[in-house]
Amino acid sequence: MPVRVPPDEAVLLIAYGGPTRAEEIRPFLDRVLAGRPVPRERYEEVVRHYEMVGGASPINRLTRLQAESLRALLRREGPDLPVYVGMRHWTPLLAETLSGMARDGCRRARAVILAPHPSHASRESYIEALERGRSEVGPDAPAVTFADPFYEHPLFIESLAGRVRETLDALDAGDRRAARLIYTAHSIPTGMSERSGYARTLARTALLVSRALGIDAWEIAYQSRSGNPKDPWLEPDIGDALREARRRGERVVVAAPIGFVCDHVEVLYDLDIEARGIASEIGLAFHRAPTAGDHPAFIRMLAALVRDPAGPSRA
Repeated sequence: MPVRVPPDEAVLLIAYGGPTRAEEIRPFLDRVLAGRPVPRERYEEVVRHYEMVGGASPINRLTRLQAESLRALLRREGPDLPVYVGMRHWTPLLAETLSGMARDGCRRARAVILAPHPSHASRESYIEALERGRSEVGPDAPAVTFADPFYEHPLFIESLAGRVRETLDALDAGDRRAARLIYTAHSIPTGMSERSGYARTLARTALLVSRALGIDAWEIAYQSRSGNPKDPWLEPDIGDALREARRRGERVVVAAPIGFVCDHVEVLYDLDIEARGIASEIGLAFHRAPTAGDHPAFIRMLAALVRDPAGPSRA
């Protein structure tokens, strides 16, 4: 029997957003960096990163694919709710999406922030951005309930383990046995991590994925650091972790970006170009596991969060 839901309710997936073509790169960065004293050379360096991965970010397209897959699953299994996408930093901006939801008659939304591990940068700032968007829309803006962070949801773990297993299975038997697994996530300031438990939750994800794979030897490294180089951020950097792996005698590494749920510039450049280049220079075979993306278990997890945003989520 289909699940009955209020006719004015919907689902909202929230992501970072990114430029969809080359001419959007600088306007996007101007929005992201507004009010931050970023040196011009660093700004232009990031522009080049986008240019090197094709002149755009796939995050908007991939998030829409996740939304479409979730909508299809909800249509089949319930609750039969429309699914919207709102971005923090690029179109469709949260205010634009909320305005469209209001025009469509939506009064309540079940929201999932597409960042697994809680920190101010990956959760509170999104909630603050959504509240600003609601203020822009005014009294017709839908009320929003947020799903809990999903860093240890069994279906999230299943999706990540599946992606790593795909990568390992593609190696020849010798490389598979020799492969060292390095989980990666965005580095953040150590103080922010301590306040939010970010590093702890990342370690929990890594442990659960490793258990699912039956792998005992693994480590965590960080990537995509920004900000003042004098400030303490989470370490080791993925480049340093690769060099240390080579010093230990490792010859094959599989990097698994468990801190990201779909590809974007910080995966496509920081791992596929920069980290891979370091590995090549030091004679280390480098393989990168896909992000969760539209893995069936990840889409089932989104549906579970829609059905019960604060329900059981631990593996």
